[in-house]
Amino acid sequence: MKFSIDIECTPEEARAFFGLPDVKPMQDALMAQLQERLSAGLAATEPDALLRYWLPLGMQNLEQFQRAFWSGMTPGERSGDESKS
Repeated sequence: MKFSIDIECTPEEARAFFGLPDVKPMQDALMAQLQERLSAGLAATEPDALLRYWLPLGMQNLEQFQRAFWSGMTPGERSGDESKS
């Protein structure tokens, strides 16, 4: 013999029926903390913030970084090489 019982109820009603605690307030608080952490993490990936993090303090300006890059790539214009023929 086989019995089948279909019960339609919400998750809150099922928890109350089985005597389980209501975890909704805790879930809401944890989700709010998670959202704050994700937002802070996304703010750190903005290009301006990444450049400030990656570049040393003396080269925070992007133009200084570009000048240093091009002077290193151009032959004869390296630091200490003042004599040009």
